[in-house]
Amino acid sequence: MQTTSTKPRLTFWQLWNMSFGFFGIQFGFALQNTNTSRIFSTLGAGLEDLPLFWLAAPVTGLLVQPVIGYLSDNTWHPAWGRRRPFFFIGAILASIALFLLPNCTALWAAFAVLWMMDASINVSMEPFRAFVGDKLDESQQTTGFAMQTFFIGCGAVIASLLPAIFADILGVSNVPVNGSIPDTVRYSFYVGGAAYAIAVLWTTFTTTEIPPDDVAKFRAERQLGVGHAMAEIFGGLFRMPKTMVQLAFVQFFTWIALFAMWIYTTGAVADNVFGTTDAQSAAYQEAGNWIGKMFAVYSGVSALAAFVLPVFARYTSRRFVHMVCLVIGGVSLMSIMAIHSINMLMVPMIGVGIAWASILTMPYSILAAALPAHRMGFYMGVFNFFIVIPQIASGLLLGFVTKNMFDGHAASTLALGGASMIIGGLLSMMVREPVARRASAPEALQKAS
Repeated sequence: MQTTSTKPRLTFWQLWNMSFGFFGIQFGFALQNTNTSRIFSTLGAGLEDLPLFWLAAPVTGLLVQPVIGYLSDNTWHPAWGRRRPFFFIGAILASIALFLLPNCTALWAAFAVLWMMDASINVSMEPFRAFVGDKLDESQQTTGFAMQTFFIGCGAVIASLLPAIFADILGVSNVPVNGSIPDTVRYSFYVGGAAYAIAVLWTTFTTTEIPPDDVAKFRAERQLGVGHAMAEIFGGLFRMPKTMVQLAFVQFFTWIALFAMWIYTTGAVADNVFGTTDAQSAAYQEAGNWIGKMFAVYSGVSALAAFVLPVFARYTSRRFVHMVCLVIGGVSLMSIMAIHSINMLMVPMIGVGIAWASILTMPYSILAAALPAHRMGFYMGVFNFFIVIPQIASGLLLGFVTKNMFDGHAASTLALGGASMIIGGLLSMMVREPVARRASAPEALQKAS
């Protein structure tokens, strides 16, 4: 096993190149998060049905990420390395799906393509998290995750604004014709598909990877067969580090909140601010463009906060910073229920952006310090269970809750999500960071030279 002390310190531009792929990956996620409910509603889905259609994302993550993590841990090619083959394959398939989704004319087709897109995004995304643990010395790991968060924020800002840019600046039609997806959304997905491929392939071809210490032994272990692989995957679930188990509870409540936000913000804003629940109306589609603007704000805030939070973490602790950020995000999400003015819609997104920056940085930074280097990809994949399981639970329950307990008011479901995020924040104080490693946590980017 290679220890982190033997890894060379990377320059700013090396960190840039290895993280740039996330700029493209986030085009896929942001377009999905901003427009999926809008697409399904335009094609005829009811408000109570949306969580079930959204199940494609967490279910594919549950199935794909641990397997891809295990496979990438046990892959080595002299030219392609360990993680980069998965970057390449996932990027090509995800780009194809991004071109297909806005051209669907039936709910079943959109649902099927969404499954394909989510599986492909997971194939390319999961190894990126392990990539930081592979290449960076521990003193640079939090900076590495912060750089990823920066590109996630930048990609999400642009992708979220694309429908509004096409409508407001380029004059593209924003109204569905005969039940089809508006041109603003279709063209946005085309741009996203191209950006996804270009950015991920940039990282694939501008970075190198550190080979295993003993290549011959590594290859011999790979020949142990499928039975050994399955035993490793399922056995690892019962050998998770204690820190990972503690983080699982934090992630559970956090991702209930995020899932509720992605599904119901469109319906909540359309109802509360634009006064409509008719997905075929011009007002509803205008609300959809505003969701893009709102999500761009929280993504932009997260890109900036990504480099500030590690500084606070160095002087306090990563779990304390995470707690504060999640509480701020939860209160902000709850406040949307009381907003009925367009001009106020952006305010809570600032708090959500602060929380999002921490969600994308602090748990992974804490976890990377607690994981064995040779199992980094596998455990990062298993960690995804605690993202997708709460989403699956939410997908099965939130529609019932919204319809029967909140009388169809999506804004109330957002408030429930905000309360869940606050609980996750409080639980983060239960997480025990690896004591021996915490002192070498983040260094500011300016020191990466």
